[in-house]
Amino acid sequence: MLTIEISKPGPPEVLHPVQRPIPIPQDNEIVIRVAAAGIARADLLQRQGHYPPPKGASDIPGLDVAGTVHSFGCAVRSWRAGDRVCAILTGGGYAEYCAVPAVQVLPIPQGWTFVEAATLPENLFTVYDNLMTRGGMHAGETVLIHGGSSGIGTMAIMLARAKGAHPLATAGSAEKCVACLQLGAEHAINYKELDFVAEVQKLTHSRGADLILDMVGGSYLDRNLDALAADGRLVIVSTLGGRMATLDIGKLMLKRLKVMGSTMRARPSEAKGRVASALFSDIWPLLPGKEHIRPVIDSTFPLAEARLAHERMESGVNIGKIILIAE
Repeated sequence: MLTIEISKPGPPEVLHPVQRPIPIPQDNEIVIRVAAAGIARADLLQRQGHYPPPKGASDIPGLDVAGTVHSFGCAVRSWRAGDRVCAILTGGGYAEYCAVPAVQVLPIPQGWTFVEAATLPENLFTVYDNLMTRGGMHAGETVLIHGGSSGIGTMAIMLARAKGAHPLATAGSAEKCVACLQLGAEHAINYKELDFVAEVQKLTHSRGADLILDMVGGSYLDRNLDALAADGRLVIVSTLGGRMATLDIGKLMLKRLKVMGSTMRARPSEAKGRVASALFSDIWPLLPGKEHIRPVIDSTFPLAEARLAHERMESGVNIGKIILIAE
């Protein structure tokens, strides 16, 4: 099979198409014939040598795919060859075939193409787990979503709206702010021109946001605390602005705030399976018709040209998910 490997840590040019054997499923795994694979920020970090795969995971990048069931292990009962599926992976998505524990696999929603379905797993697993399960989002709350035009951000806006919350978003250009508004954000703040803390306080009549989904990390920590309402929650899912920050514990105590962080990739398959089950019962019924949650696709590239896809993501111009086409 064709796959993309990282020859050494470095720029996009270190991504090379190579031939490797088609994986053989373990007892509890299925092998997916990949039609489309998503590009994630984590893939770029892995390529640069900053985010090595967990022990036992594939060295091939790629955290989500859509395609058809090719084969499955003896313990798998829920899938048959040819079923249309999408899945979250620990690695291995940049390939024509990949193996994944069956509990991490979901059916492609009715009316969704393979390319469209490849926007779902990594984005929805991350957003649902952090907004709903960890962040405790509920209807009527104000939710601030940083990086609103990214794959994670666009999904978070749509999920917040679908659940009756009031999403605010930050983005780095007028074009990206318009995209956030079109997806359902009630307000979009250009963080290059405006102080998002002041804007959130103004928009909420000095109350602040109930919940913040943050991908920036260190450089935003103190400002996020200022932007939160009393009893607010901050969930950090990436550290694009650094891993270190000074925490003012007084702010934490005075406003009774909660600061949480999480990653999805390193969790055991059983934990990912629990998220998959929650998504299937709570979110999958909303997907046919694409009324509440729809695919937001920035661009597509052939699998062999993964280097170009990484260059586009690193440029920062993408709005939504970048997809590799594997067939």
